[in-house]
Amino acid sequence: MLKYQIVPVTHYQQNCSLVWCSDTHAAAVIDPGGDIDSILSAAKANQVEIQHIWLTHGHLDHVGGALALSKELQLDIIGPHKGDQFWLAGIPQQCAMMGFPAHKAFEPNRWLNEGDTLSLGKLSFQVLHCPGHTPGHLVFFEADSKLAFVGDVLFAGSVGRTDFPQGNSQQLVESIRGKLWPLGDDVQFVPGHGPMSNFGHERKTNPFVSDSRFG
Repeated sequence: MLKYQIVPVTHYQQNCSLVWCSDTHAAAVIDPGGDIDSILSAAKANQVEIQHIWLTHGHLDHVGGALALSKELQLDIIGPHKGDQFWLAGIPQQCAMMGFPAHKAFEPNRWLNEGDTLSLGKLSFQVLHCPGHTPGHLVFFEADSKLAFVGDVLFAGSVGRTDFPQGNSQQLVESIRGKLWPLGDDVQFVPGHGPMSNFGHERKTNPFVSDSRFG
């Protein structure tokens, strides 16, 4: 069974997710934007072993702690899609612009693509490439628990910004309506910021991507 804890990190209060298999206690950290001591404390409190680091996209508030966590635990960094390589290469500039402590640029040990799967204990996560907010943005979906970790693609009542370099509003809508909605109305999702919701509720009420807007 999939279990998880949302760990808000950085002054952006980004939703870093600690996810784990309840049978094996193997855990992954999704989007460690910073505050790695808080992430490690959550793992200790839940008595789980962090074995993976997964990134949805290359924005600093989601990746700022990845390199430090990787070195601390001697783990590979997995994801995002290579379309976000320029974001990771520009981490020092992002730090200066966003008021974060200085971090080094890095590349993950493995880029991910549409259709890849990630194993965590007895769990299997589908990898969906959902560009729009960034060109290399990914979503991680665990079908048995009907839970998706969507980064900054979709929020409760809103969607990710597309005014950053290589953002694309049409792509974002196509990602949400073409890849997320078919997963099912009863799928809950953890966004990169703010409260959780489910796809059915957003299809009905989200002013940016609702069925009523697109017919």
